[in-house]
Amino acid sequence: MADLQRLAIAPHQIERQKVHLNPEQQHYLSRVLRLGEGDQFIVMDGQGNSWLAKLEAETSKKSTVIAILEKEIFIQNELPIELILISALPKGNNFDEIVRQSTELGVTHILPVISSRTLLRPSPQKLQRWQKIAREAAEQSERQVVPIIRETMEYSAALSLFDGQTLPNYHKYICVARNNYSSLLENLLDNQLPESIVIMTGPEGGWTNVEIEAAIATGFQAVSLGKRILRAVTAPLVALSLVAAVLEKRKV
Repeated sequence: MADLQRLAIAPHQIERQKVHLNPEQQHYLSRVLRLGEGDQFIVMDGQGNSWLAKLEAETSKKSTVIAILEKEIFIQNELPIELILISALPKGNNFDEIVRQSTELGVTHILPVISSRTLLRPSPQKLQRWQKIAREAAEQSERQVVPIIRETMEYSAALSLFDGQTLPNYHKYICVARNNYSSLLENLLDNQLPESIVIMTGPEGGWTNVEIEAAIATGFQAVSLGKRILRAVTAPLVALSLVAAVLEKRKV
């Protein structure tokens, strides 16, 4: 079963043990994957549920549907806690890669933010593109959860969502370059793991002192990712890799 292809769908597509495929999904299964009627694959609803399914033609509607077979598949390869990434938008299309890589590493929520040094203000259509990238990355990495991507927000608005007074079970870290803060890895190893971890990474040029102070005042701990200066697209990958490695080593 491990070698079966995976397809992420929306929960509302499931009706009476059948999944109604949209045209893009039909094209992907039949043209890209070359699956035919009766071929099996795995369906996931992006919320932790998976099923074994097979292609089935529904002639009455002249459309292709899939039938959910026998029983739900129970697969556990998600990280044991909620992992949230707040990332200042980098220049160009580099946020596409941040979405892809962070999905592969197990993130559950992604919040793109506008900081003082952010050069990009994305169009509304970008959110749909990022959601598609997250679905594809979840399929490729054999996850059961597709990360939730929020609409782009201002830095101050993102901080207000994670006020320390209302979220005591969150460990929140802002990654800062060119300073003598303790490392993220040291903090992860020294602390008991909480229900949720929030990682915040900056734009090209890094966070301003005002932004760092505002995050600390909101309950974030400033941490380092090492002595080298990382690109805005690299820092999330490094930070999330450290979190995932610690979580899987501890087998929480």
